[in-house]
Amino acid sequence: MTAVTEAFSAWLTEFLPADYYQRYREYRWDIPLRRDYQRAAFEAGWLQPTWPREHGGQSLGLRDAMEIRIEGALRSAPKLPNIQGPGVAAPGIRQFGTPEQIERLLVPLLRGDEWWALGMSEPEAGSDFAGLRTRAEHDGEAFRVNGHKIWTTHAHLSRWCTLYARTDPDAPKHRGISCLILDLHSPGVRIEPIRMASISDETFCEVFLDDVEVPVENLLGPLNGGWNVALSSLQHERQMIWIMNWVEITRGLDSVGSALTAHQSPDIYAELGSLLADAEALRATGYRSLGNELSGRPSPEADTMKLLGSITLQRVWELSAAAAGPISSSDPDLLFERQDALAATIYGGTSEVQRNIIAERVLGLPKG
Repeated sequence: MTAVTEAFSAWLTEFLPADYYQRYREYRWDIPLRRDYQRAAFEAGWLQPTWPREHGGQSLGLRDAMEIRIEGALRSAPKLPNIQGPGVAAPGIRQFGTPEQIERLLVPLLRGDEWWALGMSEPEAGSDFAGLRTRAEHDGEAFRVNGHKIWTTHAHLSRWCTLYARTDPDAPKHRGISCLILDLHSPGVRIEPIRMASISDETFCEVFLDDVEVPVENLLGPLNGGWNVALSSLQHERQMIWIMNWVEITRGLDSVGSALTAHQSPDIYAELGSLLADAEALRATGYRSLGNELSGRPSPEADTMKLLGSITLQRVWELSAAAAGPISSSDPDLLFERQDALAATIYGGTSEVQRNIIAERVLGLPKG
C-alpha cells in the first residue's frame, strides 16, 4: 500500500461510524451518511483524486487514483448517492464546459448539493444512442426541445440533466447530436418514476419534454458535438465500473466459499474455478489498461472490461445461490445481490453494445 493509499485509508477509517461494518446492511441504504461522505470526500480531496483541490482532488497521478478507488471499493466505502453526477456529468462539464458553466455548476455537483441525471436513453432507440429522436430546434436565444427519455436515474430528485438531443436532422446520426444542460424545473418537463421490481435507491424515470426552452448558453461542448461529449464522459464511468464489478465479484466469490460443503456437485466447483480465473483476468486487464494509458498507447483491453465484469458478476451471484441451495430463496440479502447483478449488463452500456464495439473497433469485423 502506497503512502497516498494509506492516507486515504486512515481518512476513511476516521470518517466511518465505529459500527459501520457490523451494521453495513443498514448503512448501505443510509442516504444522509452517503451525502456526508461525498461532501467530506470532496473537501478532503478524495472525490476526484486526479483533479485539483478546488474540484475535489489532490492532483494525483492515474496509478494512485486507481489504488484509492480500489481501496475504497474493497472497504465498502459509502456509495455516492447520485453517482452519475460526479462519475459522468462532472467530467463532461469540466472538459467541455465554458468558464461560466464550470463556475456555476461544478462545485455544487461535486459536493452533492445539486443532483444530476443523464438524458441519454430513449424508448425508440434502445441501446442505440445515435438513434435518439429527441429534437432540439434553435429558436433565437434558446433551443426548443421535444422528446422522451427513459431509464433516467434520479431524474425525479435531480435539478439538472445532461440532455442529448438531435440538433441537425440532416447530418449522419452520430454527428447531429448536441448536449444541453437542462434545468429539470423548466416548464414543459414532466418526470414519471418507474416502479421497480427490486429493492433499489436508484429509481429509474421517464422524462417527457414538451416545447422545453433551454438557453443557448446551456449548450455543453460544440453544436452537433454531443457524440464526443458522451463518449468522453462515459469513459470515466467505465473506469469506475470495472473496479466496482471486480470488488463485487470478489465478495460474491467469498459468499460462494462460505456456502460450499463437501457434498456439493462437481459442477459448482468447476464453475467456481472458472469464475476465480475470470476475476483475476478482470483485475489484470484493468492494470494493463492503466499501463497503456500511462504510456500513451492504445488500450483495446478497456473495451473488454465492461463486458467481462458484467457477465462475471451475474454468474458469481447465481453460483452463490446454487451453492446455498433451497435456503437462497428466503435470503433477502442474496436475493438483492442477484437482482442487483442483473443490472450490470445494462448500465454503462449494454452487453450487446459492448460486443458490437469489440467486434468493430477491436477485431475490425464488418458490420452485419
